[in-house]
Amino acid sequence: MSDQSNMQLFDKTLGDWLEYWAEETPDREYIVYSDRDLRFTWKTFNERVDNMAKGLISIGVTRGSKVGIWAQNVPDWLTFLYATAKIGAVAVTVNTNYRSEEIAYLMKDSDMHTLCMTDGVAGSNYTDIIYELVPEMRATQRGKMRSDRFPELKNVVYIGQEKYRCMYNTAEILLLGKNVPDNEFKRLRGLSNCHDVVNMQYTSGTTGFPKGVMLTHHNITNNGYLTGVHMNFTPEDKCCICVPLFHCFGVVLATMCCLTHGSTQVMVERFDPLVTLASIHKERCTVLHGVPTMFIAQLNHPMFNIFDMSSLRTGIMAGALCPEELMRQVNEKMFMKLTSVYGMTETSPGMTQSRLDDPFEVRCTTVGRNYEFTDVRVIDPETRKECPAGVVGEMCCRGYNVMKGYYKNQAATAQVIDENGFMHSGDLGVKDENGNYRITGRIKDMIIRGGENISPKEVEDYLYRMPGVKDVQVVAVASERYGEDVGAFIIQKEGFNLFREDVRDFCKGHIAKYKIPRYVFFVDQFPMTGSGKIQKYLLREMALELCKKNGIEIL
Repeated sequence: MSDQSNMQLFDKTLGDWLEYWAEETPDREYIVYSDRDLRFTWKTFNERVDNMAKGLISIGVTRGSKVGIWAQNVPDWLTFLYATAKIGAVAVTVNTNYRSEEIAYLMKDSDMHTLCMTDGVAGSNYTDIIYELVPEMRATQRGKMRSDRFPELKNVVYIGQEKYRCMYNTAEILLLGKNVPDNEFKRLRGLSNCHDVVNMQYTSGTTGFPKGVMLTHHNITNNGYLTGVHMNFTPEDKCCICVPLFHCFGVVLATMCCLTHGSTQVMVERFDPLVTLASIHKERCTVLHGVPTMFIAQLNHPMFNIFDMSSLRTGIMAGALCPEELMRQVNEKMFMKLTSVYGMTETSPGMTQSRLDDPFEVRCTTVGRNYEFTDVRVIDPETRKECPAGVVGEMCCRGYNVMKGYYKNQAATAQVIDENGFMHSGDLGVKDENGNYRITGRIKDMIIRGGENISPKEVEDYLYRMPGVKDVQVVAVASERYGEDVGAFIIQKEGFNLFREDVRDFCKGHIAKYKIPRYVFFVDQFPMTGSGKIQKYLLREMALELCKKNGIEIL
């Protein structure tokens, strides 16, 4: 059990931490891409960051400038993150699944000065999108960019060696940096403060317009540090990172955790179960993070058994409510004592975390207890009073980890941070007598059937035990008779051919009749956000469409 009296919050910036390890352990590997044998020590990486920072200064980036990073986990993603941090600019992390309208909204809303990007992902060419949004680029030289639609946008940097009209590439930025005097870099570097905004992440936008969450050095480094403490992190650890960096899971729970403990990051550019398994095997990784669907993909990969997972000791499963059975499989087959982190982008992200020394049952069925220096409470949404242990209410917290606010949106900030400084999550949870929390669902996700409250997670956890069920999501289906009824979306394991009645029979006599899914849909995949979260609102829409398509009467 961690003891708050022996812990502290640090006032170090990202640059301070990077320079600390470059001095302390210069020759230890910091960033490794095992699939291409690309390796940076703390010292060589810090030097590359300084050169990139000077390059960004040369194209007009300065304190407060918003610099977008729109790329999968490519080698220079982290270079740009730290380079902006060192000169007081703000890294705006962009969801890799964004398309034209979404990136346009984000560029406009964030007042983006410079966009750093790759050529895109499968099915989406970022360069085509940018030329479409900023047609002026086709007839403009680098450094002379003017956009009517995005007046703040001055530069586009291509992350790679290719050359595009009106774009710099990374090699050119590094070259330009050689002409920037050290004293200008040192001046900006010296102005950095741990309470400066260092990262803006846009909420996934599953409802309404995305909002820019302003996070400081102090927010994210300390959340990463405490996360690592709960997992006994040391410089000897090697963390395999296959979750996207644009999301808090990647940039804080993985990157900031490694940064504050001097650990190695073994990077996977885009999640692929085979590349991930091979990287763990080759580099002897000790830590692996992922959302449930990632662990399911690895465990079910036909080549799983040829890789040696015995070096693994711990990791985080987060981003979605975790099925108990899956936790058990990961524990047994991947030798990992998993912890769960609960929180949201607005809380940097961790509010609660289970600890390594917690009993297996606690790590399976709860999201642990509050982080040190964080006041977590379950608050009644109606009375705004704290709920006693055992009573469901809204998960709220205040402390060092709460965001600075939504960018240029005080009204939205005031809606979620109350007059006492508590961030309201919109999630339902309950605290047990030992101080551990269980998340029971989102306030909006709760299914209310004929006056009975049903937790989707409860039904999911039960259905997950059914032979043949690989993954399951339970959602509300609009019903004239009951207001809402229960729908289950199921991904089957290979070799199974389940039917709706099989699922209902499995439930009969085991869970309350009103909780048994009336509607059962078999699908190949769930709609996901770029960060690996399942978009339940789309499943609710799909349920109605599938019923209509298949002639299923909705009662």
